[in-house]
Formats: sequence, C-alpha cells, structure tokens
Amino acid sequence: MTATLSEAPALPRTPAGMTGRQRLVLVVLLAAQFMLAVDFSILNVALPVIGQSLGFGLGSLQWIATAFALSAAGFTLLFGRVADLFGRRRVFLIGLAVLGVSSLVGGLATTPELLLAARVAQGLATAAVTPAGLALLTTAFPEGPLRERALGLNGALMSAGFTSGAVLGGLLTDLLSWRWAFFVNVPVALAVLLVAPRLIAESRPAGKVRMDFPGAVTVTGGLLALVHGLTAAGEHGWGDPLALGSLGLGAALLVAFWFVERTAASPLVPVRVLRRRTVVWGNAAGLLAFATETSLVFLLTLYLQRVLGFSALATGLAFGVLGAGTVLGGVVAPRLIGRLGSRGALLAGFLVQAAATAALLLLGADRAWLGLLLAATFVGGVGNMLAIVGFMVTATSGLPDEEQGLATGVATMTQQVGITLGTPVMSAVATATAAGTTVLTGVTWAIAVNTALVLLAALASALFLRRG
Repeated sequence: MTATLSEAPALPRTPAGMTGRQRLVLVVLLAAQFMLAVDFSILNVALPVIGQSLGFGLGSLQWIATAFALSAAGFTLLFGRVADLFGRRRVFLIGLAVLGVSSLVGGLATTPELLLAARVAQGLATAAVTPAGLALLTTAFPEGPLRERALGLNGALMSAGFTSGAVLGGLLTDLLSWRWAFFVNVPVALAVLLVAPRLIAESRPAGKVRMDFPGAVTVTGGLLALVHGLTAAGEHGWGDPLALGSLGLGAALLVAFWFVERTAASPLVPVRVLRRRTVVWGNAAGLLAFATETSLVFLLTLYLQRVLGFSALATGLAFGVLGAGTVLGGVVAPRLIGRLGSRGALLAGFLVQAAATAALLLLGADRAWLGLLLAATFVGGVGNMLAIVGFMVTATSGLPDEEQGLATGVATMTQQVGITLGTPVMSAVATATAAGTTVLTGVTWAIAVNTALVLLAALASALFLRRG
C-alpha cells in the first residue's frame, strides 16, 4: 500500500530561521503569486464598466472572466510538467513576461476582441507562473518547518489576494479607470523579472527529456471542456445541452488521459503519483476547500447587495475581514502543522470553516446581522486557510524535487477548477430554492449545502488520510 504522509519515514527538521537569501527568494515568489491571485477577482466589479466602454453585449460580457478561467485552468498541469522538464525558473520568467505584456495590451485595448485576446494570454501566463513559482518555492525550502512556513505565507497571500482583488478593482475603477486593473500588473511583473534571475537558481533534469504529447492533448482538452461546461452551466443552467456536452467530453478526455498515462514511456503525470494517497485525497480536500470558500463569497455578495442593499464597493470592503482571517490562518498554519501534522491541520481547518459557515444560516433580512456575517467570515477565513495550507503540504510532500513542478501543477489545477466549480453549483442551488420565495431563502439553502460539503471534506480527510 502506498504510504500516507503520516506513515512516511521521519525527515530531519530544518532550523526554524531562514537565511537572508531565502527571505529574498520568498518575497519575490510571494509577490508574483499575490499578483496572480488578485487577477482572479480584480475585474469582477469592473465588468459592467468595461462592457459599456468597449461595446460588449450583455451576453458576451462573461467571456472576459471565462476566457481567463479556461486558459488558466486548462493549461496548468501541462505547464507544470513543462517546468519540471525544461527549467522552472525559465518557465516562471517567460510566464511573467507574457503576463506583463498581456496586461499592458489589456489596459490599452480598444476592441472586445483585443481585450479577450489579452485575457487568454493572462490566463496562459497564470497557468505557467503559478505551478512553476510554487515548485521553486517548495524546492527552495527543505521539507519540514521552513517549507510549511513558506507555504503558509503563500497560501495566506494568495487567498488575501483573491478577496482583496474585488476591493482593489472597485477602487481603481471608481477613482481612476478600469484600465488600471490591468496596468497594476505591469510594474510588479517588471520588478520581479529584474530581481528573480539574480536570486533564483535554475533547475532542470540532467538527462534527455521527452514530452508526452498524447497525455498533454487529452488532459488539456479535458480540462478546457470541463471548465467550459461548468461556466456554461452557471450561465444557462445545468440542463443546458452545451454545458452537458462539454462536461461529458471533458470526462471522456480525462478518462482517456488516465489510460494514456498507464502506457506512456514518459508520462505527463506518472500513474504512480496519481495513486499516492496524499496526492489523490490531498487534492480532493483542496478542491472542496477552494470550491466552498470562493462560492461562499458569491453567495454573500448576493446577500449583501440583493438583500441588504450594499453597493459593490461596500461589499468588497466587507470581504476585507475575510482576507484578514486568511492572513491569520496562513500565519498560524505552519505551527499547527508542526503540532498536529498536515492531516490534523486539514481536519481542524475544515471543522472551523464548517462551524463558521453554519453560523451564517442565521442571517436575516436586515443590517443588524452584518456583525454576525463579519465575525463568521473572519473565523471561516482562518479555518479555510488552515485547510488550504494543510492541502498544499500534503499534496507536495514525499515527492522528489524533480517532481515538485508536477505536484504543484496538480495542486494549482485543483485550485483553479475548485474556484471555477463552486460558483456555478451554488448559483444553481440558490436559484432553484429561491424560485417562488426570496433571495434570502435561496442563499440560506445554498449556505446549508456549502456547510455540508465542508463537513464532507473533513470526513474524507479523516478517513483516507488516517494513520496507517
């Protein structure tokens, strides 16, 4: 039987302190990851303004977000393996350069077509930079306390970037222009490009490498079809023929990918890795962690705006409390993992998140309930980040350095599919249960389903990541 993380031989624990060079490497990599996290949400509140400015029709406006999600999620696993084979620093730097240029093009766009092309390029850059950056992070810090601390800070900043992107997008759109939601990436990307080559060492295999093209085609096509199907279902409903067709095609291609990898001479993802309990169940837990928390943001946005009547900017500011909770969770997570292990952190995080989410079932139709919402989202943010860091440590531990790009590619794919999956599912639940009643009723039922999914994640972690 494949060993679980807790069953693996004890590894030597590294000293708690980081060297000066390691701190600089951490700052550079975290800056890049934070920028990518902000990109996931910074345009959400600006979509109506962009549509009016460039002439997007109402039906095509959602493609500004969809074009990014498709390319980011669809190509992540492929680029994670490319980074393993051809150099993580090289892929990281090329991706950052593409991100900077595409952000500049997006900010200067004068037609819908040019803006969508820029969003596709941003998604491809994200698919390259995120797994390569995470692999550089995990290989820069030995397995143990230093890596756990680095992953904790990374998780906290990524989650804080996702939640603060809406606030930043609202501020930039209101005070300057929606174009600055693109331009803000340019100086950050340029600064990282100037500093990173001096600090980060290249890593590449010593021998000759081959690319698994059949595996690359099937997994990329499968992920693209899956994300497109989820997006179409969120927009048109789960009975939409296009959504069902895309989901069916995605499932078929991913099954084909499994069989391709079993016989490939140089597989994109070795089957032995996919059979590791820590990889399979760690990523399953991560999928639910991202799906539940990001979809909860969607549900609470409906509540704050449609039930309580808050503006988009006020709603974004309210989620600053959630961002603060995730930062605290990221700081606490390494210490908790040191005491309880990654499995213990997953369980504790999911249980805290479930309790906080369940408290939101009490929300009523007046603004007196805002205090409960803020307290519950703060506590839930702490719990969710404990689970996310536990997932990252679990899913990337016990693998050699030459496979860290693969492990972080799978973990990043899990993250992006989870972000894409959660909102359509919760939207469908809220819409179905609100029919003939109120928005608050739909939101409450969806929060109940969200709570149940978090408890399911806790149960799965307890059962399948248990000690041998």
